[in-house]
Amino acid sequence: MKYEKWSFGYWLLKQYVRLATWVIHRKTIVSGRDKIPEDKPVVFAPNHQNALSDPLAVLLNTRFQPVWLARADIFGKSTIVDSILKFLKIIPVYRIRDGKENLDKNQSTFTTSIKVLKNKFALALFPEAAHTFKRQMMPHKKAVPRIVFMAEEKTSSNLDIQIIPTGIYYSDYWKFNRILIVNFGEPIAVNDYLGAYKQNPNAATVALKTRIYNGILPLTLNIKSKKYYEEFERIREIYGKHFLKRQSNNKSAYSLFKSDQMLAGMLDELELKKPDETEQIVNETNKLYTKIKKLGLRPWLLDDQGNHFLKISGNLLLLIAGLPLFIFGFVFNALPFFLVDWYVRKKIKDKSFWSTFFLVSGILVFPLFYFILLFSLGGLIPSIGLKVVFLISLPLTGKFAFLWYLLLRKTRGRIRLLMMKWNKREKYWQLFHEKNQLFKKLNSLLAIK
Repeated sequence: MKYEKWSFGYWLLKQYVRLATWVIHRKTIVSGRDKIPEDKPVVFAPNHQNALSDPLAVLLNTRFQPVWLARADIFGKSTIVDSILKFLKIIPVYRIRDGKENLDKNQSTFTTSIKVLKNKFALALFPEAAHTFKRQMMPHKKAVPRIVFMAEEKTSSNLDIQIIPTGIYYSDYWKFNRILIVNFGEPIAVNDYLGAYKQNPNAATVALKTRIYNGILPLTLNIKSKKYYEEFERIREIYGKHFLKRQSNNKSAYSLFKSDQMLAGMLDELELKKPDETEQIVNETNKLYTKIKKLGLRPWLLDDQGNHFLKISGNLLLLIAGLPLFIFGFVFNALPFFLVDWYVRKKIKDKSFWSTFFLVSGILVFPLFYFILLFSLGGLIPSIGLKVVFLISLPLTGKFAFLWYLLLRKTRGRIRLLMMKWNKREKYWQLFHEKNQLFKKLNSLLAIK
C-alpha cells in the first residue's frame, strides 16, 4: 500500500470506526471544517491529550486519509504490528532517544511525507510530540516546522503547504456518552516563512512553531496553572454553568466550551495577579466539593433549586416506558461491555490510555459477540431480513440501555437531594448557602467586562 494513495480498505475501516465512535459519543461538534483548503497539501497540527482518540477526532471529521507521523518506538515490536501500522498510514519518526544510528532512517520518512504532500494528501502530527491526560497544552517541539520546511526546500517551494491548527476537546476523557468538539483553525501558509527560513533557518523554525502554538490555543481548553490545575477543574465543574449564564442564555455544549475557555483564562490570570484570593477561593471550593461528595451528590444537582419532584416524576415515566428496551439492550450487550470495562480498569494503569483501549477492545469484542449471538439464536429468527434487523438492533439498543442507566443514576441523585430537603432541611439549606456564597465571591473576583 502506498501512503500517498487513497485506500478502499482504509475507507471501509473508517466507516466502521465512525459507527463505533457514534456509540461512544453523545455529540460531536465540528467547527471550521470549511477552512481546510480543497486543492492544497495540508498538515494537521492538533493538541494531544487522549492517546488514540485524538487522531480519530481528526480522521473521522475530515475527508482525508491522513498519514500520521508517530514516534518510532511503537514500531519494531512484530511484523504483524508493523503491517497494521502501515495499513493505518502511520510512519515512524526517529528521535535522538531512539539512537543516533537510527536518525538516518528519517530520510525515508521525509521522502514519504513529501510524496504525500505533492499528491495534495494530508500529513498529521502532534506538535507536542507527547500526550497528557490534562486540559493543558505542553510546549511544542520543532518537528512540524522542520518537516514542512524540508518538504518545501526539496520541491523548490512549489507545494504551498497549509498547516491546520486543530483543537480537540472532550467533556470527559474516557467515559461513555461524552461530547467531542473538534475546531479547525485558520490555515498557516508555510510560504509566509520561506524567506525568513532562507536567511535564518533556526529563527524561522521557532517563529513557525510559535505561530502554530498560538493558532491552537484559542481552539482548545487550556488551563495553564500547575499549582491549582485540579482545583480549577473543580471550579469549572461546580461553577461553569453559572458562569455561562452570566454571559448568555445559550446553553449549548459549544457555548459552554467557549465559556469554559474564558473561565480558565480568568482563573489563570487571577492566580497570577491575586495569589492570596486565589488560594482562599480554591480552599472554599475544595471544602464544598468534599461536602457534596460525602453527601453522595454530584455538583450538577446544585445548579438550581427547582421542583425536583416534577423532574423525578417525568424521569420515572421515561424509565418505566423505556424499561423493556433497556432489558433487551442490557441482556445482549452486558457481557462484552463489562468484560471490556473490567479488562481496561484492571490491566491498563495509565488512565490516559483508557479511552483507546475501550475503543479498540469494543471494536473487536462487540462484533464478535454479536455474531456469536446471531449464530446461536439464528434458528429462532425466521427470515434473513429479521436476522439483519436483529443484528443492527444490538448496538442501537446497547446505547439506549446505557442512556437509560444514566437517566436512572440522575434520577437517583435527584431523589437523594429531595429526601435531604425533606428530612434534613438544615443541612440542605446550609449546602446551598455555601454554594451561593462561593458563587458570589467568584462573581466578584471574575468580573465580566
